[in-house]
Amino acid sequence: MKTNELMNEVRSTMSPAMKKQMDLSVSIANCIYAILEKKGLTQKDLATLLGKTETEVSRWLSGTHNLTMATIAKISVALDTDIIQVIPFDKQSKKRKVAALM
Repeated sequence: MKTNELMNEVRSTMSPAMKKQMDLSVSIANCIYAILEKKGLTQKDLATLLGKTETEVSRWLSGTHNLTMATIAKISVALDTDIIQVIPFDKQSKKRKVAALM
């Protein structure tokens, strides 16, 4: 999914936090699309795997839907692929991991 002129216009009126949320939502949707393409699956296939309607999955993949962590986890399991990655917390190497992010 690519951003378009209307989306850019809407973004210009958003707070930095809302822009970040929108960017993350679009990135997650794009990631799911890429995984589906790589696996030769369609939105309809994903809907079937999840027991959802194709319309609901289409809405999720619009990039404007606020997916819950539970939904992201279910999609990850259904596709047998991580959609997002979180750096694990480790007390001993905390500074190293945080420094690596900066």
